[in-house]
Amino acid sequence: MSRHILIISLLFACIVGTAFASNETAPDFTLKSNHGKNVKLSDLRGDVVMINFWATWCGPCRQEMPALEALYQEYQDLGFTILGVNVEEDSSKATSMIKDFGISFPVLFDTSSKASKLYDVSTMPSTVLVDRDGKIRYLHRGYKSGYEDSYQTQIRELIRE
Repeated sequence: MSRHILIISLLFACIVGTAFASNETAPDFTLKSNHGKNVKLSDLRGDVVMINFWATWCGPCRQEMPALEALYQEYQDLGFTILGVNVEEDSSKATSMIKDFGISFPVLFDTSSKASKLYDVSTMPSTVLVDRDGKIRYLHRGYKSGYEDSYQTQIRELIRE
């Protein structure tokens, strides 16, 4: 009986877009940022990190960007950062969108899908929350208006730990 409840709970979590991850160590990667510097995920150990995989052609990604920027502004001084990972081969549209939206958090360019493959990204956007110890704690696939409320709750929880 409890096995059925677990399966139903996991299916529900996937449907609503949020699922608890396995608490495994987040796969490390290094990518070039929009500031021209390489950023390595493991160098951010000690911070709560949101990794947001996105593309310029993705409507929900475009809708989500201002909410992510607001979260970054609110929590960056508390040991929180966002790594926006653009998954397109040509980063020129992403560079333009970053400027148009006034994005201040680091945006990384995954032009060869190296990081996307490590995280098995199959949905745009896909968002991973990593705790201060480098463990994956939350996974969100897709975006609908209001998801930022869940993000905020989870960010606060991880910052307090």
